[in-house]
Amino acid sequence: MHRITTAPIAPIPARTRWAVAAGAGAALATAWWLGDTAPYPYAQRGLLDVPLPFLTAGRMDAVLRPRPGERMLEIGPGTGLQSLHVAPQLGPAGRLDVLDIQQEMLDHVMRRAVHDGLANITPVRSAARALPYEDKTFDAVYAVTALGEIPESERVLREAARVLAPGGRLVIGEFFDRHWISFGRLHRLADASGLHLTVRRGSSLAYLARFRPCGADEPDRQGERLVHDAGEE
Repeated sequence: MHRITTAPIAPIPARTRWAVAAGAGAALATAWWLGDTAPYPYAQRGLLDVPLPFLTAGRMDAVLRPRPGERMLEIGPGTGLQSLHVAPQLGPAGRLDVLDIQQEMLDHVMRRAVHDGLANITPVRSAARALPYEDKTFDAVYAVTALGEIPESERVLREAARVLAPGGRLVIGEFFDRHWISFGRLHRLADASGLHLTVRRGSSLAYLARFRPCGADEPDRQGERLVHDAGEE
C-alpha cells in the first residue's frame, strides 16, 4: 500500500497579503469612483443617509442659520438628510421647497416627512438650471453635495441668485468625490454670478460656504464677518 504525502503549504508572506488587500481596496475604490454617476442613483440611496465628516448638522445650522417663518429651497435633497433637519426649524409658518430631477428621491423625502409629522415640505420635480420660481422668492437656498452633479453649475448659481429675496443667502456644501467642486472654482463661479462670500467653514476637501447677492439690501448683516475656519463645529 502506497502512502500519499503532500508537501506543506508555505504561508503567504505578510507583504503579499497586504499587497493583495491593497489591490482589492484600490479596485473597489476605482469601481466606486467610476460608478458614481450623476444624478446619484436611487438604487444606492442608503449611502446618502450617512453623515459626512465636517458637514455636520451643527455646522450646517451655523452657516445656513434657519429661522422660524422663513421659506427655503433645497436643491438636490437626496433622501432628505438635510431636509428633515432644516424643515422643523422653519416652523409651521415656514416652508421648505425641495427640488430634484428624480421623482423617486422626492417621493422618498415625502414619505419620511409624513413619518416625522412634517407638513411644511413641498416637493418639485425640475432641473436646477431653470428654477420654476419667481424672482426674490426665498430667504435662503442651499445645496449639499449636489451642485457638482448638475451640468452647467454656473447656471444653477445664477438661478439661485435670481430667486433669493433681498438679503437672502445661498449655502453650498461640498465633500470630495467624483463630482466635487473645489472651493476655488466655486468662489470664481459665485463671483461671476453676482454672489459674494460671507462665511466659509471646513477644509478644501469638505466645506460649507455662504454667499449673498452682491449689492443687495442686507438688513441682517449685523455682526456678520467673513470667516475661514476649519475647526469650528
